[in-house]
Amino acid sequence: MWTIPCGCNHSVSYKMQKVYQKLFILLLLSCICLGFFFHYQSIQYPVYNNGSVTQNHRKDILKSVCLQNNLTNSSSLYRIDPFVARQLFVVHSHKFIYCEVPKVGCSNWKRIILLLNMTPGVITANDLQHEDIHTTPLLTKLNAYSPEEQKQLLNNYTKVMFTRDPLQRLVSAYRDKFLHAEPYYSTTFADMIKAKVGKKLNSTGNVTFEEFVRYIIQENPRYRDTHWKPMFHLCDPCNIQYDIVGKFETMKQDADYVLKTVGAPKNLTFPSIKHYSNESRTNGNISSEYFRNLPTKLLGHLMDIYRLDFSMFAYSTVDFETENTF
Repeated sequence: MWTIPCGCNHSVSYKMQKVYQKLFILLLLSCICLGFFFHYQSIQYPVYNNGSVTQNHRKDILKSVCLQNNLTNSSSLYRIDPFVARQLFVVHSHKFIYCEVPKVGCSNWKRIILLLNMTPGVITANDLQHEDIHTTPLLTKLNAYSPEEQKQLLNNYTKVMFTRDPLQRLVSAYRDKFLHAEPYYSTTFADMIKAKVGKKLNSTGNVTFEEFVRYIIQENPRYRDTHWKPMFHLCDPCNIQYDIVGKFETMKQDADYVLKTVGAPKNLTFPSIKHYSNESRTNGNISSEYFRNLPTKLLGHLMDIYRLDFSMFAYSTVDFETENTF
């Protein structure tokens, strides 16, 4: 316990206490400001920091699965498959190449590509109609170039592909193509499925999901429709070193990362336009209803078809492989 021997010492002690208090307050404020600065720095560029780490993780898994399954061609004479070249869209204005995977936001990515090639502010994503973006001659594919030019573009441009849970993608394709009055799929293709699974062609009603699955299991993989063809077949990620592998499930973050990487205008954001605006997007809950009553053996055959998609792109098979858990 301190003692104050005289009045003058009391005055000095009081002044020192005031000085110490001010120093303590300044030190405390400095710590708070410093902490806020580092916190701000950590959240200032979350897409870049998280995006780069996430991309490295995804690409490491992809590379590992490719090597384990001997799907990587190391020959210097290797040339890209012509089918894959037709899936790749070249965007010279921002030096990137996008691989189209149907039912993984490809319509909106085509809108983005068209907007990047147009004068800013002239039109918006909402002005680009679904039918037009899939038939426009303004989109350039890699197969328009010679093999030598293709190799050069792939070596120098940022390459992007997006994936989606394989079976949710399958449900999305079924809902989109066979539950609406699609000119080709709901009539001609539906009759093809009925003939393949032994159903009468003049039978009424839509093709059921089980019939659709049975058809996929029986069809020739070489001629499988792009809307449900395995994603690794569409984009060949074992031989094309994609710089960015995005996911439908994290589309907003991954799309922002892509747009920032390729130097897109800051006001350009990925649209969330749906083909059928009055319907909910296919998700886990909706998909579970379709798989609930699917025979276990049939589901097993289906899982085999998409086995590499599940492993390459790190999607869980637990929910789909457990019988009657939906």
